[in-house]
Amino acid sequence: MAIRTAPRIDAAPLAERFGAVRDLSVALVSRLSDADATAQSMDDASPAKWHLAHTSWFLETFILRDFVSGYRLYDERFPFLFNSYYEAEGQRHARNRRGMITRPALDEVLAYRAHVDAQVLAALPDLPAAAHELIALGCHHEEQHQELLLTDILHLMAQNPVEPAIWPAARKVPVEMPGRTGWIERTAGIVDIGHDGDDFAFDCEGPRHPALLSAHAIADRTVTNGEWAAFIADGGYTEPRHWLSDGWAWVQREGITAPLYWEQRDGQWTRFGLDGRRAIDPAAPVTHVSFYEADAYASWAGARLPTEAEWEAAAAAYDAREGNFLDAAGPVEPRPSTGGPAFFGDVWEWTGSAYRPYPGFRAVEGAVGEYNGKFMSGQCVLRGGSCATPRGHARASYRNFFYPHQRWQFTGVRLAKDV
Repeated sequence: MAIRTAPRIDAAPLAERFGAVRDLSVALVSRLSDADATAQSMDDASPAKWHLAHTSWFLETFILRDFVSGYRLYDERFPFLFNSYYEAEGQRHARNRRGMITRPALDEVLAYRAHVDAQVLAALPDLPAAAHELIALGCHHEEQHQELLLTDILHLMAQNPVEPAIWPAARKVPVEMPGRTGWIERTAGIVDIGHDGDDFAFDCEGPRHPALLSAHAIADRTVTNGEWAAFIADGGYTEPRHWLSDGWAWVQREGITAPLYWEQRDGQWTRFGLDGRRAIDPAAPVTHVSFYEADAYASWAGARLPTEAEWEAAAAAYDAREGNFLDAAGPVEPRPSTGGPAFFGDVWEWTGSAYRPYPGFRAVEGAVGEYNGKFMSGQCVLRGGSCATPRGHARASYRNFFYPHQRWQFTGVRLAKDV
């Protein structure tokens, strides 16, 4: 097996990062049975086993197949089973039927991962810079799937009547409710947003460009469970006046009465999490709400959602590595504010901005160019990362995006208002 060689690059830092990312994915599924890892709870979610295999297929395809001469695929069937949406890579298994892939079993998928890992690490020192860039993309791609893996496991377990706790945790110590919302004001003017620099960013984060801001204020924290309970008690889900037309139709059609995973038991609101069902923490950020719900709450509160330019302009002053992020396998949930403005971690924050290309955006050539650009229609931008986002993955320019009805991710709300 020959490698198309190029001048040697110090591969050690990338090899270390690659190993850490790949190991975390395996740790996240360590408590799952083969049945847990195979089931698919809805069309938007994927089985844990599929996430593990797909991220390996990504590396096998775009690194080993394309850069290592003579490499033979681990299994000729896997590209059909584990391609996600790359049209340039040919036919693939239907997304809504991924739960039908009962075989290969979880152990076989883990063996596939081990094979890909060994092959990538063996080839890494002699691979060209272009391959190193794709491996870095593969690491960030896998971190995205680590978050999806956790939220998909959570959604699956929530369908089980016994409500199993994947990661049992000690009972939380109540904390005081945060005080009144503080506001960070900004005068009208032009700011530059978007990524610019040599460090990693996804293509949709650039080019950096000027954006015009009106005078506004943005909240110094996200909306809490206690505040959301007050919204519910005031008829938030039963009166249409604060809802967008599409949102109200969704509420009526789906019978929505509270955030996803909330239930009222013995007169008390509870939520289901990876640590089982517990009483909601009134001081913690509300999560698992859709854009429709976020927009309705903002209207009820006499405010609005921030634009993504407003959010990024405010968040740029804070450390993107701080906050409640995923550091290791274990319980993940939003935590109460510890005081002071915070823009990263805990919950993804809905903005009022549509997910569209920035001025001058161009998708890269080849199949990898399908990564983001073709999804720039009908979705809304979220910012900031969540408790299920691996630490170091998010940054001020990071643009996440989901459809306005989706809420199985750790999504929450930060308010803004005109000044």
